[in-house]
Amino acid sequence: MLPGLLGYQLRLAQRAIFFDFAASIREADVSPGLFGILVIIEANGGLKQTELAEAVHLDRSSLVPVLDKLEHRGLVERRPSQSDRRVKGLWLTATGATMLKRLKRQVQEHEARVGACLSPAERRQLIAMLARILPGSR
Repeated sequence: MLPGLLGYQLRLAQRAIFFDFAASIREADVSPGLFGILVIIEANGGLKQTELAEAVHLDRSSLVPVLDKLEHRGLVERRPSQSDRRVKGLWLTATGATMLKRLKRQVQEHEARVGACLSPAERRQLIAMLARILPGSR
């Protein structure tokens, strides 16, 4: 029964991809989730914590310890917003930007490796099909 279950096959694929990701960037001690957060902050300098929580599908209380960890590592900083000093925006530090640049190269190599069995068209099709499974896409 298991081989025919969509969830089972997705979980096996997710585990394989996660292990390759972890091996690819082991020295950085960054999970796929942390990598995603860094990419979003880089692309949206000054982003509010609530906006980031929405973007990564986490509640704000779960996000705060993650941001504390990134801030403690010197990768992210919170700065007062120019429009509302009570609100803090999120920014990559110079250290964070340098590390993310290196991580992006490693993640691109990882993506090429795990997707090597797919043609470019199959890759696009798989991404589109998976996106249809996400809540709110139906």
